[in-house]
Amino acid sequence: MLKQQLNLKLSQKLSPQQIQLMKLIQLPTQAFEQRIKQELEENPALEDGKVETRDEYEEYEEDYDNREREEEGNESIEAEIDVDEYLSDDEIPNYRLQANNYSPDDDEKNVPYAAGTSFTQYLKTQLSTLRFDETEEQIAAFLVGSVDESGYLRRELQDVVDDLAFTQNIYTDEAAVERVLQRVQELDPAGVGARSLQECLLLQLDRKERTKQVEMAQDILERSFDQFSKKHYTKIISRHDISEEELREAIDVIAHLNPKPGGSYSGNTRMVEHVIPDFTIKIVDGDLELSLNGRNAPQMHVSRDYSDMLKGYKESKEKTREQKDAVMFIKQKLDAAKWFIEAIKQRQQTLMLTMSSIMNYQKEYFLTGDERNLRPMILKDIADEIEMDVSTVSRVANSKYVDTPYGTKLIKEFFSESMKNDQGEDVSTREIKKILEMSIEEEDKRKPLTDEKLAKVLKDKGYPIARRTVAKYREQLDISVARLRKEI
Repeated sequence: MLKQQLNLKLSQKLSPQQIQLMKLIQLPTQAFEQRIKQELEENPALEDGKVETRDEYEEYEEDYDNREREEEGNESIEAEIDVDEYLSDDEIPNYRLQANNYSPDDDEKNVPYAAGTSFTQYLKTQLSTLRFDETEEQIAAFLVGSVDESGYLRRELQDVVDDLAFTQNIYTDEAAVERVLQRVQELDPAGVGARSLQECLLLQLDRKERTKQVEMAQDILERSFDQFSKKHYTKIISRHDISEEELREAIDVIAHLNPKPGGSYSGNTRMVEHVIPDFTIKIVDGDLELSLNGRNAPQMHVSRDYSDMLKGYKESKEKTREQKDAVMFIKQKLDAAKWFIEAIKQRQQTLMLTMSSIMNYQKEYFLTGDERNLRPMILKDIADEIEMDVSTVSRVANSKYVDTPYGTKLIKEFFSESMKNDQGEDVSTREIKKILEMSIEEEDKRKPLTDEKLAKVLKDKGYPIARRTVAKYREQLDISVARLRKEI
């Protein structure tokens, strides 16, 4: 049985302008420039650059109050398309009144990109200096192509044999591939083509001048690599019957080897991310000064050609259906252009308002650069202060960078949870991490502090936190456990 019923409910929906604004806010400077370029290509009614003077606009813009009504036969068309709305200039347009705290001299220069030979191509070029028969040459080229950007061959030889058979129609065995691999390992940089860290380091030692220290380092890596990687120095001294000083000299030799030989190649064409700060904070006469990167505030305006088209439509006595369709298209493009210009303006205001609030909240840190002066701050603190949604602050914090006197920082790094010290005061977890990091730097490397001892050190300094919390903060700081920090 079918029934009809009426439901009343409230729902919140975002307008197209709001969605467009949110997408623009979360874009960093470089992505924002690409978005503007895309909009300029898609919307011919939108133009960049400086707008013409007011006198030039007055040639084709008339006051709305002085306009005369069109002929009665065209009232239906005029009712649907209010041409005056797009031609009137009762007031100076908003985009001509915008003021920014930057000058053209502040614009960032383009970062030059250097083109070069890839790491793989660099290795293939060297193959021409070695003597191979036809089959070996194909195997060598395949092995070089399998070397990753760190310089390692991270595949089992049997897998290589199978792939050669399936993809290259080359039937061989592991022994033959092993022989070719040994030749490939003669290429530069030293250590390339290794299948493990141990093999990589030994390959580099093979090319060094034979000294007592080098031979000792080689013997340690061959016989006691596992103990060496875990820094069980007492076991190494006992097994190799050497003194602590001899072990220290051998470790110094190994420390100067490159665990990632591929990373040393200057022509490696891996993707490099260039960070362009969205904001700049300077200290001027003891006060903080915030500025927005000029590339975030482009000059945009509505195309004069499209306005001229509307003017022609306004002045024409006979308006056909084709003209109306054309004006409808123009109207859509002009609406989109106006929305985009307004969204850019709101983006600038939102970015400046949010960053200004963050700067003032963390004023003591920006004046000193000491991370121990960072106040506990969460997204809601800033959202409440600027009376915006938490998601808006998140969009600004997660993707924007600020150039400070202490380096370029990701804005979200200034946010942290709070913990109470022994005096009941709220302190930032960033402050605790900084003190933890300093405590580890000052420790005796012969007897590094365990997490339990670090917890006691922090407690003595007024930060009562558990050992598990210390371990979590240490891992977040990318600091090894005490055993791996040990030195002799």
